[in-house]
Amino acid sequence: MTTLSPFHVTPPIVKTLLGWKKGDSSEVDKWSEKAVKSLVKKLKKTGGLDELKKAISTQDTSTKCITIPSSDFRSLDGRLQVSHRKGLPHVIYCRLWRWPDLQNHQELRAIESCEWAFHMKREEVCVNPYHYTRIEPPVLPPVLVPRHTEVPDKMPQLENYAMTVPENTDFPTGNNEIFNLPETPPPGYISEDGDTTDNQGMDSVDVNSPSPPMDAEPVSYIDPPYWCSIAYYELNNRVGETFHASQPSLTVDGFTDPSNSERFCLGLLSNINRTQQVEMTRRHIGKGVRLYYIGGEVFAECLSESAVFVQSPNCNQRYGWHPATVCKIPPGCNLKIFNNQEFAALLAQSVNQGFESVFQLTRMCTIRMSFVKGWGAEYRRQTVTSTPCWIEIHLNGPLQWLDRVLVQMGSPGLPCSSMS
Repeated sequence: MTTLSPFHVTPPIVKTLLGWKKGDSSEVDKWSEKAVKSLVKKLKKTGGLDELKKAISTQDTSTKCITIPSSDFRSLDGRLQVSHRKGLPHVIYCRLWRWPDLQNHQELRAIESCEWAFHMKREEVCVNPYHYTRIEPPVLPPVLVPRHTEVPDKMPQLENYAMTVPENTDFPTGNNEIFNLPETPPPGYISEDGDTTDNQGMDSVDVNSPSPPMDAEPVSYIDPPYWCSIAYYELNNRVGETFHASQPSLTVDGFTDPSNSERFCLGLLSNINRTQQVEMTRRHIGKGVRLYYIGGEVFAECLSESAVFVQSPNCNQRYGWHPATVCKIPPGCNLKIFNNQEFAALLAQSVNQGFESVFQLTRMCTIRMSFVKGWGAEYRRQTVTSTPCWIEIHLNGPLQWLDRVLVQMGSPGLPCSSMS
C-alpha cells in the first residue's frame, strides 16, 4: 500500500477556500486545487491570506486589495500558468469564487475603490474577487412590428459600398489624443469632447416616432451561438473558409498557427492566384486586429505595427459621417464599430417607415476592414476590392433580428445573413 507524501496532502486552508468554490463543489477538480494552492503560497508571503478568507466568506466589497506580484504572470501573453493551463489571475479567481461561467477579462470591471486593479498594469495586481463586478449586456427591448405591410414587388437594392469610392477619416479626429482600450471597454465610448454617454450620434434617431398599429407583434433580439462570421479576401478573391466567432474576444492575425475559437490565422490560407503585392502585405499583418463583443458593443483594436482601415456604417452614423466612410485605426488604438442599442433604436424607427427602410439596415450589419493598405478618395486604391488583404465581418445577431422583423412584416424569408 502506497502512502501519500506530505506534498500530496491538501492543507486545511486550501480545503476551506475550495469549500467556498462556486458551481459544483461536490467534485473539486485538480486544477482548481492547484490554482488555490498557488495563490495561498503567494499570499503567505504578503500576509493577504486572512483578507482573502474575509472577502470570500463575507462577500464584502469593502475588503482590502489582495495582491500578487505582476511579475509572477507577466509572461509573453500576460497570463498566469497553473499546471499547463493559462488565464489572467483575476479572471481565474473570479471564476472560482463568483462566476463559474465567466469567459474572459472583458466581462469584468474593477470597482472604483480597487487600488491595484488589473487594468492599471501596476507592479502588483488585485485578485480579490469582490473587487470586480461583472458586465451584463443591456437587454434590448423587442421591436413592435406590424403584420403584412406592403412588400415591394421588386426587392430594393442595397448600395454596394465595395464598389464605391468612400471618404476617409483618421481616428481620433480633430486632435492628437489617443484612446487606449482598457481591459474592459467602458460603458460609454469616449468621444473627442469627453462625452461618455451611450447615446452619442443618436440625435438623428427619433425615439418618439408614431406608435405601431394595434396588430403589431413584438420581435426580440436573440444572441446567436456565433456572434459574427468573418470572410477573408485578397483583392477581389475570397480565400479560405468563413470563420465563425463564438468567443467574445478574438484576433485576426497574419501568423501560421492553426485557427481556434479565439484566433483566425490568415497565414495558413493558400491562394494560387496570390500576387507578389498581396504576399508582401500579408507579411506586415503581424498581430493584426482584436475584435471584442462585450456589453452589446463591438470594438476593434489594432495590434499590428501597421494601421487597419475600417468601414462601419453604424460607427459612421454615430459620428455623422457618410455611411461609406473609411476610418484609419493606428497601431495601439481602438474604435467602437457597432452598438446594439443604437441599432435597436434605428430598427424601431425604421419599422414605422416601412419595409424598404428596414431592409436598408442590412448594410449596417456588415463591416469591412483592410490590413496595412487603406482605400478611399485619399488613397491610390479607391475600392476595398483593390486592397491586398481585407476581411468582411457579418454581425449575425443584428442580421438575424432584421430577418425576423422582415418576415413578420410580410416578406418572403430573406437570407439577410448572407447579404453584404
